[in-house]
Amino acid sequence: MIAFLEGKLEVKKNNYAVLNVNGVGYRIEISTTTFEQLPAAGKHVRLLIHHHITDSDQRLFGFFLDQEQRLFEYLITVKGVGPKLGLTIMSGMKAPALIESIVQQDQQGLSRIPGIGKKTAQRIILELKDKIMETLGAGDPVADQGSSTTREEAISALEALGFRKRDAEKAVMSVIGNNGDAGVSEIVKLALTQLKSG
Repeated sequence: MIAFLEGKLEVKKNNYAVLNVNGVGYRIEISTTTFEQLPAAGKHVRLLIHHHITDSDQRLFGFFLDQEQRLFEYLITVKGVGPKLGLTIMSGMKAPALIESIVQQDQQGLSRIPGIGKKTAQRIILELKDKIMETLGAGDPVADQGSSTTREEAISALEALGFRKRDAEKAVMSVIGNNGDAGVSEIVKLALTQLKSG
């Protein structure tokens, strides 16, 4: 399985890129979010790869950020959401906003993404909310609210979703400053909102 590819960006299109790795050109399907983060053609780049293998096909999906790759891999576990639709979803909403919509059960927000109907939005929320909250570490009982343990758990949860530690710390400290009695789950939800708007 290919975990990442690094080389010269030969072609940069809205939905795919071609990466020259030691003379071999790899066609990698990308979201518009990844497209916007790529440098100009001819530059050196490293992309995280989801190597999708079926009985009849092999496809490479590329991501600039770890958070985007994790979300994509979550999405394609949902019944009825294949890699093509997963990439469409990733193109329709940036990762922090998508995480927030799933955690907050914002079915209407998800339904606004082209290609996502009401039923698909419901399935995404139903099947991924717990997985994402588990990744976030939310729901763990913490006796000492606002303690260093609470702060560290919230920061670690955001790091697990691909946010930089510095950004996660800043958002968590801001939330705790305004909501001193909030638990880990609530801190993470509020911090996600801040990171999205930031």
